[in-house]
Amino acid sequence: MNQSAVNKQPSPSSSAAVNAAAASFAILMGKLDYLTSEDLAKVRLAYRFADEAHLGQLRNSGEPYITHPIAVASQCAEWKLDAQALMAALLHDALEDCDISKTDLIERFGSPVAELVDGLTKLEKLQFNIREENQAESFRKMLLAMARDVRVILIKLADRSHNMRTLADTPRSKWHRIASETLDVYAPIAHRLGLNQTYRELQDLSFRYLRPWRYAILSKAVAKARSRRRDLIQKVQSDLQTTFDHYGMSVQISGREKTLFSIYQKMDEKNLSFAQVTDIYGFRVVVPHLIDCYTALGLLHQLYKPVPGKFKDHIAISKINGYQSLHTTLVGPSSINVEFQLRTQAMHLVAETGVAAHWLYKDTSPDDVSHNDRMGSKWLQSLLDIQDETRDAAEFWEHVKVDLFPDAVYVFTPKSRIMSMPRGATVVDFAYAIHSNVGDHAISAKVNNEQVPLRTEIKNGDVIEIIIDAQSNPNPSWLSFVRTARARSKIRQHLRTLAQADSQHLGEKMLAQALRAEGIEALPDASDAHQAIWDKLIRFSGNKSRAELLTDIGLGKRIASMLAKRLAKLLADHGEKPDVLLLTRERFSGTGSVAEAAVQIDGSENTSVRFATCCRPIPGDAIVGYLGRGEGLTLHTQTCQVAQKLKYKDSERFISVEWADEPVRTFETGLIVTVNNGKGVLAKVAGALSSAEADITHIDMADESDHGAMDLTFVIAVRDIHQLELVLRNLRRTPAVLKATRITNANPVTR
Repeated sequence: MNQSAVNKQPSPSSSAAVNAAAASFAILMGKLDYLTSEDLAKVRLAYRFADEAHLGQLRNSGEPYITHPIAVASQCAEWKLDAQALMAALLHDALEDCDISKTDLIERFGSPVAELVDGLTKLEKLQFNIREENQAESFRKMLLAMARDVRVILIKLADRSHNMRTLADTPRSKWHRIASETLDVYAPIAHRLGLNQTYRELQDLSFRYLRPWRYAILSKAVAKARSRRRDLIQKVQSDLQTTFDHYGMSVQISGREKTLFSIYQKMDEKNLSFAQVTDIYGFRVVVPHLIDCYTALGLLHQLYKPVPGKFKDHIAISKINGYQSLHTTLVGPSSINVEFQLRTQAMHLVAETGVAAHWLYKDTSPDDVSHNDRMGSKWLQSLLDIQDETRDAAEFWEHVKVDLFPDAVYVFTPKSRIMSMPRGATVVDFAYAIHSNVGDHAISAKVNNEQVPLRTEIKNGDVIEIIIDAQSNPNPSWLSFVRTARARSKIRQHLRTLAQADSQHLGEKMLAQALRAEGIEALPDASDAHQAIWDKLIRFSGNKSRAELLTDIGLGKRIASMLAKRLAKLLADHGEKPDVLLLTRERFSGTGSVAEAAVQIDGSENTSVRFATCCRPIPGDAIVGYLGRGEGLTLHTQTCQVAQKLKYKDSERFISVEWADEPVRTFETGLIVTVNNGKGVLAKVAGALSSAEADITHIDMADESDHGAMDLTFVIAVRDIHQLELVLRNLRRTPAVLKATRITNANPVTR
């Protein structure tokens, strides 16, 4: 809940309170000259309604409570928001605190205003604490409200700004929570939307209440430095004005002081003293036209010497949040470095107000903010896209929080298209930024025409080419290094879809095998003739569809044998009797005991079947299958200690499995090779493995270089147990090898 709302105190109205509120509203109305007379009348109506609703309520400062909604609306007027937003700002506390219903607002002010107020009221109820479990869900709701109508978060940021300006009036016990929430949640959102002025103010105010002592000390230090350098600032400003006047260029020059929080942050991160922070002061030069930015830059570089490596062109390549300016650092008088920012008036408004510039420009020059408006809507739309793919709140929060701190790098496609990516982004992030299909099927990449791994971190100016293969799919390991929310979301979505398809295929295979044990040759098809049977089986299992039923079998959520018995009965009722010969052959072994139909494994099952890393079974091993609840099928060797413990605790989850006659790929297994340590021994062991056509997928070396003998642990890929035997023979013939054994998680077996 909004701290301003919980601190209201009822009090009889007085003429002084009424006059204070009226004066505040008069100041607000003076800012609304951009509205039509009809819109002004609507705003007045909303004010009167809010004033009546909050009558007799005071803030902690003793002021009438209505002065707070007026202050919020005034900030929105600075951004030239429309009448609906201004009305919502005035009414934003009415729903929660004044017994006003949403229906009342719809009847009086229309549905759009009521929806804005409702969205704001829901945000007021959210409290963010990084340590609380509900923080992810709260953040998700806020961002989605923002994505549906950006005016919600603009009004909320105005509300938070005014509350932070008056935080000294609230109990000190609340300072830390409110200031932390502002710094961790609201300031980054303001920055992401390009509201730089609001962003800087929220940071400084949060710093003031989170670290009061440090804030006070730093304030004094900056004030002293400001007085010492007053002559320097005046000298630079005079030199600039003289130079631009000489060349007949009309400019607006203003000093720009680094915020206290940014100074503190730089000192903290780089372990600097205050005296070592040299870029406290700078100048902003606003020029009439875009070309004048570059002309003014040339004049500045003639006036003072530029510092090498301190020039950035954010006009040609704007920041992710739409910011555009030229930045250069020059050696000014007394050899003191001074930073300059050069921009047009249009760029300046976008730089300070970000996505709000859409309203600032709406009546005059809409083309000037087209880039920034696209910037805002693109990011906001991406939130909705990620929400569609990610229903889990914690996962959504994990995706989005990365995008709130977009320190960008700029790279190029082979066709010279510029793309901005977050710092730390990899080649895979770049591939997904181009298109999800490019990311899903990426197999390799070239950066600046050189082959690189997909996990390579991209850098400013890189030219990146992605090589794709239509048969390739995302690798789960990509999730360990991708940086962007889009890439992470798309990878997870694809893997979920792939896993579901694999599990469905496995479930179909398991149900078919179990049905053979009931004397039925094959699963009934999905034709109209058998649809009624499938419908009854689906109702029996509690599933919604045939595909979901088969997927649940593959994931171990449903038992195939039980469903097969039910399906056989349904088929018998339909007139399809079991085949007695098949029933006898499938269900009874030579000893007369019932034998379960085995699921055949050929390696094509992908994610639905996992091969236990404790024993790493390969074709030729006797194997068992453990059907974990919701985990799919895991294969172990019969002698594996882990499998034997699981069978003792959970025997009903084991099913019969066997290798197919023709496995379609290689399988990993582990080896321990003991060698006499010496020059070139690793190359000799690798040569022995290569001669048996085994691929090395992983190697660990024990830290025993000072000893005569050492163990090398390999994970290798082989076709079957016969190839493994060839590998072991080759190793034992190698002179440096003392012993070679397979890792089985049973007693070590030497072959």
